[in-house]
Amino acid sequence: MSQEPNWYRVAKQYPAVTSLVVLSALGGMLVSVDYSLAIQNLSFSGITDNQYWRLITPIFLHFGMLHFVFNSLWLSILGSRVEQSMGSMHLIVVVLVSGLASNVAQFSWSGAVNFGGMSGAVYALLGYIWIKNSIVPQPLLSLPKGIVAFMIGWLLLCMTPLVTFFLGVGIANAAHLGGLLVGMLLGLAFGLAQRLKGEHGS
Repeated sequence: MSQEPNWYRVAKQYPAVTSLVVLSALGGMLVSVDYSLAIQNLSFSGITDNQYWRLITPIFLHFGMLHFVFNSLWLSILGSRVEQSMGSMHLIVVVLVSGLASNVAQFSWSGAVNFGGMSGAVYALLGYIWIKNSIVPQPLLSLPKGIVAFMIGWLLLCMTPLVTFFLGVGIANAAHLGGLLVGMLLGLAFGLAQRLKGEHGS
């Protein structure tokens, strides 16, 4: 009997995280192969003819390998905790709601400037875990010490001209901040609901 490859076991254990990473990889490849096609059909700007998928599809657009790897790494670290503790559908709902909110925040701030990436949803997952786990502590949701401080420090650093100057790319700061705030609100809502459910059930 052949042993299942490690990547296959991980994909079965975390199907939602795996699907999100695969969609991000496909979005990144489309940007690399045909940038104009990706922007014309998947970017947030220029929503016409009821193309409402554009409200969410920018989270799957990645501009370069480093952009994709960085977001996928954090999505795996944070998303796997949510998926394991709360379920695959719960993770998908958090990502879609926060992705929509972060895209709207970025578009409201920058207008028709093209943007993309999963980082708004990543910051939402960070905020979600941070707040929810402070209300209803769960071992599966716990994060190593320093991650919240590091990520918020990085968010603040990105708001300065330094990162743009050294990396030579624009940063979707409104998406990051919007995602973090929405994630914190979701963590508060689900955390309080779980606490109330536990109190009434005990």
